Amino acid sequence: MKFAAVASTLLLAGSALAAPHTAKRHEAHRRRAEGKTSKPVNYVKDESGNIMTGVNNNTFVSYSTNWAGAVLVGTGYTSVTAEFTAPTPSTAGSGASWVGIDGDTCGTAILQTGIDWTKSGSSVTYDAWYEWYPDYSYDFSGITVSAGDTIKATVTATSKTAGKATVENVTTGKTVTHSFSGESSEGDLCEYNAEWIVEAYEEDGSQVSLADFGTETFSSASAIKSGTTVGVTGATIIDMQSSSGSTIVTCSDTSSSVKCTYV
Repeated sequence: MKFAAVASTLLLAGSALAAPHTAKRHEAHRRRAEGKTSKPVNYVKDESGNIMTGVNNNTFVSYSTNWAGAVLVGTGYTSVTAEFTAPTPSTAGSGASWVGIDGDTCGTAILQTGIDWTKSGSSVTYDAWYEWYPDYSYDFSGITVSAGDTIKATVTATSKTAGKATVENVTTGKTVTHSFSGESSEGDLCEYNAEWIVEAYEEDGSQVSLADFGTETFSSASAIKSGTTVGVTGATIIDMQSSSGSTIVTCSDTSSSVKCTYV
């Protein structure tokens, strides 16, 4: 998920509890923090509060208003990785592609990394970023992303309050890594979820209009669960719906990939 900030009340609480090094990071990345924010998966529910589900391409799916992709649910997930292509949006709007730990059945923290993109007029911009929710997300420095670049994103939790995020631009050969430590003031991981997600995040308090990104495929997708490498098999598939209830992104998976298509 693309979490640049939490809601304003949480911002105030977070600033009061954050460690000194966190406050310094907030100041250093003020531009990003002020603009972009997001939330854990927001499932579409019926009048009884049950998650809306359906069938897409013979696959049982759940529906969300902000996420599309695949989520493994269990215990002991400590690493997630995949490769994907920086898309070329064909319509104005924004979006993000990322891998992460937690954010579905665990909402206390999310360790995630990936890229986002924004198309405005004929210009498309990209950022590579990392995050330990509910802290802000931060842009990596020293790496550039262009349309069509192959990106490898990996997150690894070394404990429930520490870990690292790595983004490699396979096309250019550049790799950047950020290490997290002592993140208990932000929130502890549960290690319940591994995910591969395309997201419509929030900016200035409103969810962005998701750009038509075409198709995003997370290939060589895997996770480490209790010390063993696993694939995507058995993941919950999430399709994205608009506020009017129409499906705007459909996803499917194989044992080692997740494919999401803008419709």
